[in-house]
Amino acid sequence: MKYSIIVPVFNRPDEVDELLESLLHQKEADFEVVIVEDGSKVTCEEVCNKYVDKLDLHYYYKENSGPGQSRNYGAERAKGEFLLILDSDVVLPEGYLQAISKELSREPADAFGGPDKAHDSFTDTQKAISYSMTSFFTTGGIRGGKKKLDKFYPRSFNMGIRRDVYLELGGFSKMRFGEDIDFSIRIFKAEKRCRLFPEAWVWHKRRTDFRKFWRQVYNSGIARINLYKKYPESLKVVHLLPMIFTLGVLFLTLIILCGLLIIVCTSAKTFGGSLIFLGLLPLLLYSATICIDSTMQNHSLKIGFLSIRAAFYQLIGYGCGFINAWWKRCVCSHEEFAAYQKNFYS
Repeated sequence: MKYSIIVPVFNRPDEVDELLESLLHQKEADFEVVIVEDGSKVTCEEVCNKYVDKLDLHYYYKENSGPGQSRNYGAERAKGEFLLILDSDVVLPEGYLQAISKELSREPADAFGGPDKAHDSFTDTQKAISYSMTSFFTTGGIRGGKKKLDKFYPRSFNMGIRRDVYLELGGFSKMRFGEDIDFSIRIFKAEKRCRLFPEAWVWHKRRTDFRKFWRQVYNSGIARINLYKKYPESLKVVHLLPMIFTLGVLFLTLIILCGLLIIVCTSAKTFGGSLIFLGLLPLLLYSATICIDSTMQNHSLKIGFLSIRAAFYQLIGYGCGFINAWWKRCVCSHEEFAAYQKNFYS
């Protein structure tokens, strides 16, 4: 068997239904599906039973341990030459497996990953969040964009790896957040051939509202410092940009407040107005760039405006998590931690 598709699941039967439905329409059929239920209270077993006669499907239930260890559980039971690691909230276009096979036949790879997109059926908020997570103006293209500031590290929502390499490296670590980047770093450190497959993309739903999105990116900022403590060389300039953005927004906000204070408390109205303009201009220019670019990509001005909010949530949320973790781990010498452990899957 060529491919084993491994999907950890936690209380998301509807998502699994959509993913399995998309697998029925793949142009390449040499694959099995391994669903690992990670201690869910609302299981997807009934959903999986609908597909047992249509797919080579294997369903397992285990106690909750997080997605990384659930992927390892599935890998131990998989039979394919390549393991394809997917999140339960993705849907595959019909040419997904075909695109992987085409890339592998063109040039061998030990590990690989693909980008993600927003489906037309996604809500406007999901599309805005998807834009924020994939745009060059927010992430530097490091999540699979054509333009990128750093090399591509496969993420666990769309990652492929040879089964023997997976087992050789011991699979995912016990890190609660950032475990996929940790795995990708170990793949590169082992000098394995790792590539971006640009045509092997998925539709990725991501978070459904901004509160959940904030929690996700805040923990990602924490994870980056945890990764730095394990692999100091892994911290690159692109990873510092959200922190710089966050501090920059704080500084510009202080300038604006000073300008308002001067206008209210003194007669130097012109000077106060100049300070307000100086503070607002960079924020307005960045917001306009995001809005225009997202509007053009999504053909929707509403999504363009929502993308401004998503971009600020992403960069400031990540930056705040990064700064918090830097202070606690690098200054106060605390052990590894995560802010939203009880809401890991939310």
